[in-house]
Amino acid sequence: MENVLRPAAVVCAALLLTLLAGRLLDLLLRRADARHSETPLWGLLRRCVPPFRLVLATAAVQAAYRPAHVLPAHAGAVGHVLTLVQIASTAWLLVRIATAVVDSAYARYAASAPDDARVRRVRTQVALIQRALTAVAVVVAAAAMLLTFPAMRTLGASVLASAGVLGIVAGIAAQASLGNLFAGLQIAFGDTVRIGDTVVVDKEWGTVEEITLTFLVVRTWDERRITMPVSYFTSKPYENWSRGGSQMTGTVLWHLDHSAPVALMRDKLAEVLKDLPEWDGRTGGLAVTDTTPSTIVVRAVVTAKDAGDLWTLRCAVREQLIAWLAAEHPHTLPRVTAPEAAPRD
Repeated sequence: MENVLRPAAVVCAALLLTLLAGRLLDLLLRRADARHSETPLWGLLRRCVPPFRLVLATAAVQAAYRPAHVLPAHAGAVGHVLTLVQIASTAWLLVRIATAVVDSAYARYAASAPDDARVRRVRTQVALIQRALTAVAVVVAAAAMLLTFPAMRTLGASVLASAGVLGIVAGIAAQASLGNLFAGLQIAFGDTVRIGDTVVVDKEWGTVEEITLTFLVVRTWDERRITMPVSYFTSKPYENWSRGGSQMTGTVLWHLDHSAPVALMRDKLAEVLKDLPEWDGRTGGLAVTDTTPSTIVVRAVVTAKDAGDLWTLRCAVREQLIAWLAAEHPHTLPRVTAPEAAPRD
């Protein structure tokens, strides 16, 4: 009976200590978050409570299981398992703390930075740095857990001796993966493409939704997701409509009869633009840019704050000007003259 009650008592005491400490930590972080509303750090640190509880519980059981003679016949196995859990939970806690600090710094920067392009650049770098730190923490924790096994320590010398050959073989086998990894780092710090940029890749127009160390996701205008390796953006040409700022300029073309009232169209364009919220007020002009034996080409130049508003603006201007011409000047719309039928004998 004692062999059952003693382990149960140790486990219950560790759980009680963990719950009390976790509750106290959460309460302190909640009060700090309420007092310091200028930074989200304390609220983000509340995500660290679960791994903190696991670290504390494991440490408490490790400190008490040997003096309490818990499972003395399996003390080595119990200690080994607790060590593995301690390593994994510590890595989890460190990743959560680093993520909270980085997210807090980014949130404060985004709230005070006036340049949206700069904010998206920092967001891209932060996302990739977080993934890199998480990957490093996982690798280090896995290596530390493997080294707790005596067989792995015995093989350490031979592994180090063959590390050079294995590194060359692994590099050749994972050439594409390593290329994507370095391309991801180049994108993060080279500022070539950022999360939220409007791009055209393989004749597909969309917005960069996610960037990792190995792949990139573009969300198209019809809600499809195109996933491609990040090396594409370092080795092939593509259009980045957000490069240098999100403001954009677009054109609207009409093919009209030579008698089209260009001056009246210019006035009507100014009237239409004033009623469209997508127009940012920078540019709104109209001119004849080309002529053919049967028509003239009239081009309007309009501007908007981003690619989405520009698309809506161009469609609205095209529709309203055509409707106005059809109602007020129908003779200016191009007409197709059918050839006369040959007279019958």
